[in-house]
Amino acid sequence: MTKSNFIRKGKNQFKSSAYYMFWGAATVAVCAGQIYVGTGYRNMSESLDELVDTFVNRPRTMPADKPTPMYEPHQMPIIR
Repeated sequence: MTKSNFIRKGKNQFKSSAYYMFWGAATVAVCAGQIYVGTGYRNMSESLDELVDTFVNRPRTMPADKPTPMYEPHQMPIIR
């Protein structure tokens, strides 16, 4: 084994190590980003659910000056 072959082999091993280090770091960064974005979407969904529940599922109140209907608010009235 000559000296030039030994140096070349060492450089190739170093490049291979750097290659795996780069792609390993890139994989970790992408996975961490996906977790971060997923957590943000979950928080946004929970707050949107709370907002919808506040406005959609609140009890309906009738103003005092209007007469109360003879039927439930979500049913068809009986025509007489």
